[in-house]
Amino acid sequence: MEPVRAKKHLGQHFLKDENIARKITDSLSLPCDALLEIGPGTGVLTKYLLELPVNKFLAIDVDRDAVPYLKKTFPEAADNFIEGDFLRIQVDQLFEGPFSVIGNFPYNISSQILFRVLDYRNQIPEVVGMFQKEVAERIAAPPGSKTYGIISVLLQAWYDIEYLFTVSEHVFHPPPKVKSAVIRLRRNQVNALGCDEKLFVNVVKTAFNQRRKTLKNGLKSFKFAPDERLDQLFTKRAEQLGIEEFIYIAGRVIQQKAS
Repeated sequence: MEPVRAKKHLGQHFLKDENIARKITDSLSLPCDALLEIGPGTGVLTKYLLELPVNKFLAIDVDRDAVPYLKKTFPEAADNFIEGDFLRIQVDQLFEGPFSVIGNFPYNISSQILFRVLDYRNQIPEVVGMFQKEVAERIAAPPGSKTYGIISVLLQAWYDIEYLFTVSEHVFHPPPKVKSAVIRLRRNQVNALGCDEKLFVNVVKTAFNQRRKTLKNGLKSFKFAPDERLDQLFTKRAEQLGIEEFIYIAGRVIQQKAS
């Protein structure tokens, strides 16, 4: 059977370096009861994941050529491979309890994968993933950084994020035009934000969409209760605020004005 060919429209860049594959696998916390690999492709990472002491392992790929190839390459685990789209499938139908996520994520949907993870945050304690370096830096960026933005805040509200290591473009086929990086997300202890979560998301997105303005001007589409601390926060710009400060702002919203 011929190897799977990387498809540009799927954002595929297949990892070919065994050492990197092993390093990604070793970044996963154990014990791990259940594990989902997203975008296994040619199975370079899968080979090592199948060696882990995991009770349930599944790998999902939207590429219709990948799954038959993987089933033939790993016949003892043929039932573990699913053809499907992680962004559309009802993930809670695959796993009844908690499961970790790992993968060399397709670059064109890597951010969407993490927003999908947020939907299942109470079921996903950990994510280890390969991203474009620029995206990885943005996700892990602290307040005050130029790369700190919407995805940084929304993910860091629920996960502790570690930038693990940078990966050269030469370990992929075909090689991407940018460097890559592996990051790890571990679910934090936050069970509730203490404010309306949809409002929190709206405040964060609105603030960063006007990131050159102070919050006083950037958040004019919201009406707030009078508050001395709020007045101080409104002199800052979005990238200067931490998670708790965004939560505080969202908690002081009286209404969101019609646009």
